[in-house]
Parts: sequence; C-alpha cells; structure tokens
Amino acid sequence: MARYDRALTTFSPDGHLFQVEYAMEAVRKGNLAVAVRGADVVVIGVEKKSVAKLQDARTVRKIIMIDSHVCLAFAGLTADARVLINKARVEAQSHRLNLEDPVTVEYISRHIAKIQQKYTQSGGVRPFGVATLIAGFDHSGEEPKLYQTDPSGTFSEWKANATGKNSKAVREFLEKKYKDDLAEDAAIELTIRALMEAVESGSKNMDIAVMRRETGLTLLRNDHVDRVVKKIEEEKEEEEKARKSSFAKR
Repeated sequence: MARYDRALTTFSPDGHLFQVEYAMEAVRKGNLAVAVRGADVVVIGVEKKSVAKLQDARTVRKIIMIDSHVCLAFAGLTADARVLINKARVEAQSHRLNLEDPVTVEYISRHIAKIQQKYTQSGGVRPFGVATLIAGFDHSGEEPKLYQTDPSGTFSEWKANATGKNSKAVREFLEKKYKDDLAEDAAIELTIRALMEAVESGSKNMDIAVMRRETGLTLLRNDHVDRVVKKIEEEKEEEEKARKSSFAKR
C-alpha cells in the first residue's frame, strides 16, 4: 500500500485512490453535521466545537450562507471548507450577475462537487478533506432541497443525512425516524434527537439553524434549543419508566 498512497493520481492494483480515502477519513473525524428536510424548511444541526476561554465563539461557525437562499454545513477540515465556500460564493454571485437569476441548489452542489473532484486527479494538489450538506430553495419552486458532497466529488440529493463523526449511527437513526413532509417543529426536534445520539445534550454542544424560503437562514436561540432538549429528555425518561414498569409486571 505504501507505494500507492504517495501520489494522488496513482491507483492501487485493487482500484483505490488512497489519498481520497484519507480525505474521507478526515471527514469521519470531523464534528458531526445533520440536516433534515421538512415540508417547507430544512433544519441543520452541527456539533458545536469547544473554544478556548478567551476566544470569540461567534467566529467558529459550521453553518455558512452561500447566497440568500442557499446555506451549507460541513464536516472535516475548516480551512479546506473556507476555500470551497469562497469559491461557491463567487460562483453564486457570478451566476446572478450574468444570468440575472439565483443559482439552484443542485447547480451550486454540482459546482462544489466539481471542484472537489478536480482535486482528486490533478498532480501537485490534494483532495479537500471536507464533506458538505447544502440546503436551500430554488427560485422557481416551493420545495426545499438538500444535497450532500464528499471529498471524491460525488453529490446526491437527500431527505435527511448526516456527515462527520458517528454519522453512520446517526444516519441509521434518521432512517428509522424520518417521515415525509415534517412540520418545522417536528423537523427541529428530529434534528436535535439525531444529534443527541452522538453529542452531549444542551445548547452549549450544538448549533441548530432553520432555512426558510421567506426569511432565509435563522440560527435558533440557545433557550429554544434547551427547551427542545429538555422535552426530549423528559420523553425518554417517561419511556424508560414505562419500559421498566412493563418489565416488572412480567
């Protein structure tokens, strides 16, 4: 293997590009990001990174605006994400200037994936160690959109997804709990429940944002997040009591 992981453009005999796989491993070690598409919103939740006591927490964000109607959350290397985000913002503004229409969510997802793929087959560069969840609304439709890209340059549309640390377990949770056409409150609760599968509960450990067609991206206040977390924990306690009571009666 050692001979084949030094050059990005060299395949191993069994068809692997190890540098791309290493980039995906960097994503798997990144902070968890979750997105859930509702009937008329997309809710995005990310694991909040701990910051130094003297650092301004507002400067550490994992949920970023691309345009007024499109936002992005990421897992992986923050510096790599910053480069991709800047390229995506330039493309969104260029599209608006030249065509007099905002980009569609699929278009900007394809553009980001195209850049990521380009960096998997060029000499002298390395893959982006970042995966993205891209959410927003098309100017011609009412339905929210949610896409994912990964370091290999693949992109696809999802109803709900997770990326980053423990994303496999969270994705399995979402597969069990997700329902079509969720109301906004239900989508928020599902996103927080999914995060709580892998992250300590409480607003200090997670950021939750809602993407709406009319108002764009809104970051939920900490007290709102804490109220939902408290409700979920109380429901879990009731379920546990009911389970123990049922077991005791047997």
